[in-house]
Amino acid sequence: MQASAFAVEAKSGSTLQNSRILPGIGDSGKRSLLFASSDLRMTKRKDCFGLGLSSASMGVRGSIHSVFGSSAKARSVRAQASGGDIEDVAPSKIQVKSFGTVFPYVGVACLGAILFGYHLGVVNGALEYLAKDLGIAENTVLQGWVVSTLLAGATVGSFTGGSLADKFGRTKTFLLDAIPLAVGAFLCKSIETMIIGRLLSGIGIGISSAIVPLYISEISPTEIRGTLGSVNQLFICVGILAALVAGLPLAGNPLWWRTMFAFALVPSVLLALGMAFSPESPRWLYQQGKISEAEVSIKRLFGKERVAEVMSDLDAAAQGSAEPEAGWFDLFSSRYWKVVSVGAALFLFQQLAGINAVVYYSTSVFRSAGITSDVAASALVGAANVFGTTIASSLMDKQGRKSLLLTSFAGMAASMLLLSLTFIWPALAPYSGTLAVLGTVLYVLSFSLGAGPVPALLLPEIFASRIRAKAVALSLGMHWISNFVIGLYFLSVVNKFGISSVYLGFACVCLLAVMYIAGNVVETKGRSLEEIERALNPAI
Repeated sequence: MQASAFAVEAKSGSTLQNSRILPGIGDSGKRSLLFASSDLRMTKRKDCFGLGLSSASMGVRGSIHSVFGSSAKARSVRAQASGGDIEDVAPSKIQVKSFGTVFPYVGVACLGAILFGYHLGVVNGALEYLAKDLGIAENTVLQGWVVSTLLAGATVGSFTGGSLADKFGRTKTFLLDAIPLAVGAFLCKSIETMIIGRLLSGIGIGISSAIVPLYISEISPTEIRGTLGSVNQLFICVGILAALVAGLPLAGNPLWWRTMFAFALVPSVLLALGMAFSPESPRWLYQQGKISEAEVSIKRLFGKERVAEVMSDLDAAAQGSAEPEAGWFDLFSSRYWKVVSVGAALFLFQQLAGINAVVYYSTSVFRSAGITSDVAASALVGAANVFGTTIASSLMDKQGRKSLLLTSFAGMAASMLLLSLTFIWPALAPYSGTLAVLGTVLYVLSFSLGAGPVPALLLPEIFASRIRAKAVALSLGMHWISNFVIGLYFLSVVNKFGISSVYLGFACVCLLAVMYIAGNVVETKGRSLEEIERALNPAI
């Protein structure tokens, strides 16, 4: 997920050791795991970036017992022929149909992602006009409150989202979430109600940031979970672009900003209506002991022919475990802290690598480099973000999460280095405008390939079911806190050390992220959440 990265201009001024988390799973290629009744053999191939990548080759010995399990059952796989050659095995029509039934519910959940992006982006073009209309054009403090209360609310929402999802279920939490999202949009009229409305909207998008990826991961088949999970990030980008497009009439109608904020009411209502008819997560229902309801949910998601298989997988994951939902302090126990620290670290690296700083202040950076068109700059950055996220969606289940993270942070480091040199190397001065735009666009493109979409997808995959909602909420809380701090102090740091030094610091953070990911993050593509949980927690 990406935070408020492509949203707001700064007009307001505002351990794991070297051991692997998932033994026998990931990029090793030298180990094998036996899941259900299939053998998983790893073969090395090259991805489109020239990086070594493990792809699964299945030798099927009988039936495979889970739609969430082996990828040999519901998509084309690489299977060993009797003569030793590799041949493609096509998916059945029933399997394709079962995948299709999931898409509408993922689409409904992604309305939360659209609102996430829209509420973040709507203030970008509207701040100058609403400040004049509300009489706060000279009051940068109040302008700062208009921007930052959303982030403060999002921090609160991200921490509460996990608890709500555990207590009331995923779909009911969506219904509750629609309330602050809709009310917040409605209240954005005067400066007094604007602050309250932005706070409520922030709580809403904070809850959305936790439950959208959680719900999608729990209702998605393993074979396309990566693709569907990255759709969350894509729709955040769509929401931000929608906010930019909604602001186009502002130049001719300065009061248009009121309509812009009111637009957010529509997806809020649609989210509530859609979730009223969407199935609950079968994993949550199973954990609550609502077995018959879980079977009904599975039937709606995958068809009745899958019910026995998925229930068998859930039974296997729960074997020997009658543990209740984990409390917040359980996240810091020796049993879970290593994996929880990875989730928190990924979001910290995502923010400390400078994405929000780059996008918040891209307009002023472009201006200092001689690019005066704010609309052109925003459009270019937004287009790069959407394009990169679209590419990431198509690669997530092919190249894997870890490979995309490594490629992404390496590209971000190179882009930051280019931006830094642009501002300090005299020989580059004649080309500073072009290089500033190129470096920024390459940075955003690199970010959207992995650092943006992967963390929110990876976290629900590596967290055990009893800590999943709270651990995701904790990690996202770190995301919003670091986001808020960077937005608050970035300009002060730039004024003290200079933009070039700050960009160089971001480049170093990106390189540290590459080293951390290489040593601590594991590959999860092609594994069900139950398989991953059993491997991470063998006692369960």
